[in-house]
Amino acid sequence: MASAITDKVKERRNRVLVGQLPDDFLRITISPQQQQENADRQAAIALHQAYASQSLGRLSITVVQAKLAKNYGMTRMDPYCRLRVGHYVYETNTDAKGGKTPKWNIVVQCMLPQGINTISVEIYDECSFTMDELIAWATIVIPKQVLAGETHEDWYPLTGKQGEGVEGMINLVLSYTVSPPFYAPERPVMVVPNVGTRPALFGGPTPTPLKVFTADAQMPPTIPVLSESELKQIEEMFPSIDKEVIKTVFEANRGNKEGTINSLLQMSAD
Repeated sequence: MASAITDKVKERRNRVLVGQLPDDFLRITISPQQQQENADRQAAIALHQAYASQSLGRLSITVVQAKLAKNYGMTRMDPYCRLRVGHYVYETNTDAKGGKTPKWNIVVQCMLPQGINTISVEIYDECSFTMDELIAWATIVIPKQVLAGETHEDWYPLTGKQGEGVEGMINLVLSYTVSPPFYAPERPVMVVPNVGTRPALFGGPTPTPLKVFTADAQMPPTIPVLSESELKQIEEMFPSIDKEVIKTVFEANRGNKEGTINSLLQMSAD
């Protein structure tokens, strides 16, 4: 009995090991769609690296909040904000039921390519069963004092169905650092576009995103935390400035308390 079992094992082993392996043995078949996606990813990374080599420095954009002229639809809107800086595209989270007064308090870190001095802003109402509706938009020229190293906070007018510059306002805090180490934000930084049908907003047809990729980058450093005592002390010094704005300026100054106070002084003087 044992001999018969041994013979069967030898027979199976010979059947498995003997003979030429097929050409596709242990090979993973890649579909044409996967090949195209990989090509798109490599193109996006190459474009990212090209812009990184031409960048002037790092621009910090804090999307604080917006005050919109009208709530479109039967229920309160769910707004989110999309930013474009050169070929880079960023989005905030959606403020569910934010309506006419959405709040985001999102800090976006991005490279500022050579020749780019504007930020394109779009505010959408996120919809469940239809395409997200574009509510308001603006093209914002980066203030010269920001490029000179100052932190600048301001309200910028928005354009929409109500007319040019009267759809509401958006509150942004801007700061700039020359040629620092760059790290990628959590949101997508590169869009490989597909020519779409959405109307032109910023001087030409605007493509709708087909695939979104992020380029490999270093992990972001730990965001400094402002203690309650420090926050209270700074709030007492600047009672007219919102607490969330103070926190944002503190983060933009990398936890430097003296730099935060100087930036807030500049903002108060504007």
